Amino acid sequence: MYFYLVAFGLMAHVLFWGAGLAIWTMPPRWRKFWPVLAVPAGFTLQALVVWVGSLAGLKGTNSYAWWSEAVPLAVLLGALARHGVGVGRAGVRKFWLLWGVTAVVLAALVFPLARASKGLTTTSLGSCDAADYAAGARVLMEFARSDRDGFIGLSEVVRVMSVDNFFDYWMRLNHFVPAALIALNGTILDCAPYELTGVMTMVLLAGSLPVVFWMARAVLGYRGHVSFAIAALYGISPITWYAVAHVAMGQLLAAQAIALLTWAGIALWRGGFEGRRALSFSGVLAVGYALILGSYNFILLVCLVSAVAYAGGLAVWKGEWRRLGTWVGMMMIPLILSGVILWERVAGLAERLALFQQFDFGWKIPLLSPAGWLGMVATPELSAWPLLPSVGLALVTTGMWLAALVRGVKLKRRSVYVALCLMVPPLLGYAYLNARGMYLGTNASYDAYKILAVFYPGILAAMLYGVTLDARGWRRGLVVGFAVVVVGLNLVVANRFVRQLESPPLMVGREMLDLKKLEARAEVTSLNLLVPDMWSRLWANALLLKKPQYFETHTYEGRLNTPLRGAWDLNGGLISLRLPDGGSERFGPHFSIANTAHPYFIRARLGEGWHAMEQLSRSPVRWHWTQGDATLRLDNPQDRPRRVVAHFNARCEEPRELQLWLNGQLKRSVQLTEKLNVVRVPEFAVPAGASVLELRLSPARPRPGLAPGRPLGLALYGLEIEVKRDTDAPEA
Repeated sequence: MYFYLVAFGLMAHVLFWGAGLAIWTMPPRWRKFWPVLAVPAGFTLQALVVWVGSLAGLKGTNSYAWWSEAVPLAVLLGALARHGVGVGRAGVRKFWLLWGVTAVVLAALVFPLARASKGLTTTSLGSCDAADYAAGARVLMEFARSDRDGFIGLSEVVRVMSVDNFFDYWMRLNHFVPAALIALNGTILDCAPYELTGVMTMVLLAGSLPVVFWMARAVLGYRGHVSFAIAALYGISPITWYAVAHVAMGQLLAAQAIALLTWAGIALWRGGFEGRRALSFSGVLAVGYALILGSYNFILLVCLVSAVAYAGGLAVWKGEWRRLGTWVGMMMIPLILSGVILWERVAGLAERLALFQQFDFGWKIPLLSPAGWLGMVATPELSAWPLLPSVGLALVTTGMWLAALVRGVKLKRRSVYVALCLMVPPLLGYAYLNARGMYLGTNASYDAYKILAVFYPGILAAMLYGVTLDARGWRRGLVVGFAVVVVGLNLVVANRFVRQLESPPLMVGREMLDLKKLEARAEVTSLNLLVPDMWSRLWANALLLKKPQYFETHTYEGRLNTPLRGAWDLNGGLISLRLPDGGSERFGPHFSIANTAHPYFIRARLGEGWHAMEQLSRSPVRWHWTQGDATLRLDNPQDRPRRVVAHFNARCEEPRELQLWLNGQLKRSVQLTEKLNVVRVPEFAVPAGASVLELRLSPARPRPGLAPGRPLGLALYGLEIEVKRDTDAPEA
């Protein structure tokens, strides 16, 4: 129940912040439909308060969040006083059913999280963005912009382009708005960033439904019940659930913003620019621009493509060049004003684009067919159905859409042109990026998915143009049958998402949270984060921001690889170090620290010949298979050899001999079996400097009839290297 209380409390808090601003900014003609704007307006106002607080040098949202609650209260009271309480009541009455569906979608999103964990936490099906957002939230929650202690001011590690501290990195280059929302709402709800990041992402999706409804109703002119159904479909679509499962907060914010900008641009062209009407959309446009600048600022370059296609196409067709110039001016004025307020976000845009040229962000995502654009995919990974069903679904989807377009042209419906403007420009970008990824072998399909996702409210509404075929007789049966198939297949994959999220591969657990205790320990002055997997490494970074941290490998932006200057090693993989006289300490089964200044300190890391780490969902059990033989890298910074005893927690598929060769010399051999056991390797000496420890296995027995697969040697579940004192008696 606690999970649902936090989720719905968060949604209510956002609505409280946005209600007044939505009433103020909704154009007069649609004032009673203010709930459409309530959620994005709430996000915008919250982010603006955090932006101002940061610029003012306040000590994070923990110092001002509670008194800032007066801001939305004053805005709401002012709106009701100016426009009447009846406007507020009318909006609530008009949208009560849609808010009911929003609540159902939010509950469905929270359900697997409540099943996955006993306490409020954040999970992911693969992306590590959640930890990045949480780090930014801690920065904005606990620190002032002038702070330079700990990791915040470690320029050697955190420098990105012109930014030399971690606070300014969030203000200028990274996704500021998501981190700001977590920070402010976390202070009010008394939730740490790790507790709120996942739930906030769910609120972003559920809170988008009114905007999607409005896109279908006001832009394409669908009837109310059709628009309602499209919004509900958006709430269960694999396209949007994929974003939630990978905690893509910036993407979900940008989708709302682009939908608002598209509606405002099209409505502004339709209504003309006379008098006060010309300025009536300024507030809506400002909300959309602010969300994009504060979260996905690079999307600013393409966020108006559908609106520009609509207005530009009509201007070319009718020769209304002067009108087009006026329209562009009215669209740009709110952008200029938003850019002045968020100037650092505008200034950082060129640097953000330069980073895209340097790094191949993301991962490969399957190419979606027209059926996939409607969420008719086979798996939570967005894979297509087998060939024949995929072709059939694509043909039916395309056929329905084309038939509706042809009928719309015959009936001279202007919505045909609108549907094309909503679909064609973003899908051209989607196709180009997928083709580029295939040609270059890069992760451009990840960028293609992002383009599809941020324009998805418009694409989804336009792809369902087949609903305009609805009439009596066979056409109605065709439309209803197609709708049942679309909804049914979306629900099938939503159910698969729920099952995967109930046992997520990535979750912030108690062992990881115990690392925060290190922040309070004065003797731990700085840390080298030797944590192999990026999820754990980024969360360790977020939990330890008050300590300087150094990374061996490049870990996302703002966490550069540098020489390991930390006073302590934080080991978070399968290798741990046991030093005499309190020189090391364990934190659960997978984390340990070791004092790098200790006279018996050495460092051990995985070398060559290892498969990727595997683990059981909702379990601390992890292991690495070797690809046959493998190596470990040992570094002894002392001026003399150190005697070590190795404790291997390992197994093989069959009994095999494990030989340990150090720098080409056989040191020890032990027996491994198919049963998982801790095998103690007798003492051997590690010379000063760098060494390579080879793990060589005796040949495996031939297994006739077994299909060839990936080569497997031993499965390592843990390795503890115990360093002996010089005064300890040597072992035989």
